[in-house]
Amino acid sequence: MTDFQQARNRTLTHARTVVVKVGSAVLSDACGLNFSVMSALAGQMVLLRNAHQGAVRRWVLVSSGAVAAGMAVLASAGQNPDNANLAARQAAAAVGQGQLMRAWDAAFAENGVKTAQILLTRDDLRSRERFLNIRNTVAALLDWNVVPIVNENDTVSVSELKFGDNDCLASLLVNLTGADVFINLTSAPGVQADDPRRAPDAPVLEYIEHIAVLDLKRLCGGKTSSGSGGMYSKLLAARRAAQIGVPTLILPGRAPHILERAFGLGESRGPADGRGTWVLPSDHAIPRRKFWMAYQSEPVGMVGIDSGAANALLRMGGSLLPGGVRSVEGAFQKGALVRVTHDGRNLGVGLSNYSAAQLKKIMGLKRHEVAVVLGDAHYPEVIHRDNLLLDAAV
Repeated sequence: MTDFQQARNRTLTHARTVVVKVGSAVLSDACGLNFSVMSALAGQMVLLRNAHQGAVRRWVLVSSGAVAAGMAVLASAGQNPDNANLAARQAAAAVGQGQLMRAWDAAFAENGVKTAQILLTRDDLRSRERFLNIRNTVAALLDWNVVPIVNENDTVSVSELKFGDNDCLASLLVNLTGADVFINLTSAPGVQADDPRRAPDAPVLEYIEHIAVLDLKRLCGGKTSSGSGGMYSKLLAARRAAQIGVPTLILPGRAPHILERAFGLGESRGPADGRGTWVLPSDHAIPRRKFWMAYQSEPVGMVGIDSGAANALLRMGGSLLPGGVRSVEGAFQKGALVRVTHDGRNLGVGLSNYSAAQLKKIMGLKRHEVAVVLGDAHYPEVIHRDNLLLDAAV
């Protein structure tokens, strides 16, 4: 057994809190939700929660499928809404969310386990107070041995408050719950060594050691027909989890007994394939406060910097000063999350101490020159290093 396999087995054996995300392509087909798949997954989670050494293993389930379920229900009633239309998708999600929860509730009830529904928008996690309230609610549910089933609140989400896909939502819940491992169940066999559109027979990678250095666009194909993610968003979510020291396991969700076999149970009950891809965590985890800061919302602007400033940020652990700024894009306000770029390359994201209008007035200036323009009541840094995350997965 290789070192990575030993580490993987050890992590899974001792993992107490697991965030598992299930995609639409796993849960649904042309007829809507596939209850047999949902029942099988629920049964495996219940079996594995009682197989943890010393305590109950706790599952947080992030479930897609509301839009697909709603579209199927509407089709059965003679309605065929435009799947590309945002309002139609949000309305379909309103129809399908109840179907999705009833199916999960029934699937877990077969095994004597209760479920709880949590619907979120990005604004719920952007507010620190609401973030803490959600964390406390999820902790209480887990203490009661209830499985929280989380989905984006598609019906009320607007573009600036959307997670984009449930892979993103799940990666943020890894941080919120303090999970030990992140499992992403997909329609693919794992992460293939090349873009499956170009090389459909490319082998599945057993593990990814340094996900931060991978060219994700080269590796990944397009989005699935029923979901909104695709492998690119799954690897982006894995990069985020890796930054806080949490490994990710990407598995084929419909493979027989896939969760049991991943955790070392039931090897004789299914084929030896379907082991998926293990994404190792980073050697040095970032503070969870920085994780929350960087990913609580999408960047709303961009700050281009010169070579000297890039060197100070990347090699000297410095802050970004006005003198190093060369360009400003967007109409952001003070405190906004912005991208930091150099020569077209994204270096990271950070919270700006200045609005875009102010920054355009002082970019390239020294501190005493900034004081002449803005007065003495100004910040020495555009972005302080404590509010900067380099190599952000955005």
